[in-house]
Amino acid sequence: MKIESKSAVILCNGQPPKRDQIVQSLKDTDLFIAADGGGNTARNMSLSPDIVIGDLDSYQHNEMDSWDVIEKASQNFNDLEKALDFALLKNVTHAIVFGATGLRLDHTVKNLSVLKQYHNQFESIFFRDQYCDVKIIDSPFVETLPIHTSVSLFPLSGIVSGVTTRGLKYELNGDTLKNGVYDGSSNLTVTPKIEITFESGDLLFFVNHKTDV
Repeated sequence: MKIESKSAVILCNGQPPKRDQIVQSLKDTDLFIAADGGGNTARNMSLSPDIVIGDLDSYQHNEMDSWDVIEKASQNFNDLEKALDFALLKNVTHAIVFGATGLRLDHTVKNLSVLKQYHNQFESIFFRDQYCDVKIIDSPFVETLPIHTSVSLFPLSGIVSGVTTRGLKYELNGDTLKNGVYDGSSNLTVTPKIEITFESGDLLFFVNHKTDV
């Protein structure tokens, strides 16, 4: 029997997204989870998560809050991991994570590691902020985007080998992306359909939003 797809929006304690971004995503979601201090961000945006979960070192309780709060004190897992584990317990298959980037760089880097950790546990999972969407992609990868969309590739694993792209202004043909040597940042789509293949490694794919800030 096929399991029905369920989606979740997760709000972390990094740089807050634009309110209209998260409101739009919440229209089609089944579960809204705030990871620790993300509960403060939700309250400041006049949004009500279904649950706040984390070690609660950042969350500021308010007696007017109407949502449930779960304290998970373990320091072996960060608050995003705790939120994602909760989502999996609720049979979530698709997750959009806001507030996972910005502010503290060490938290951003850790959350990218968490993205790798949970990549294969969801049908889809990606981070969204004011500037971009980012996800780990599998090979082969196909995406349809408007022409002249700004995209970037980054070798999360340090090295991603045999990268070939089609539909981008600056094509790769079996190239190796390597941290500190050669990456795939600041490219542009030239056809609506783009294709990416690679042989090994963990590849981040960024779709950059048009923004005035």
